[in-house]
Amino acid sequence: MLTNLLQAFPAVAQAGSAETFEQLLSAPNLLIERIVSTGQASPPDFWYCQTQGEWVLIVQGEAGLQLEGELQERHLRVGDFVAIPPGCRHRVNWTSAEPPTVWLAVHYGDIADTAA
Repeated sequence: MLTNLLQAFPAVAQAGSAETFEQLLSAPNLLIERIVSTGQASPPDFWYCQTQGEWVLIVQGEAGLQLEGELQERHLRVGDFVAIPPGCRHRVNWTSAEPPTVWLAVHYGDIADTAA
């Protein structure tokens, strides 16, 4: 059972070979997860567009997040958070590998499609 966001990373995250998504809490219309990124980014020309809202907090590391319609990406550092409204197209331009970027993501509303 995960009890510390900065410990017990999955093996693929420790190796830096894949981004990981771990469900911490699920309830009707709510999903809280830990995401560990080790240099991953959204594929070129790919934009996420989810039916639910998402609130993300950088717990460790850094990331470049871009929301559609914004000219500059948001450089997120430890403690920075962003609320992404439902239907808002967004992408991750980069994440730090050392240290790994640890996100706390809270999905709310229609959470049937968190990977879209």
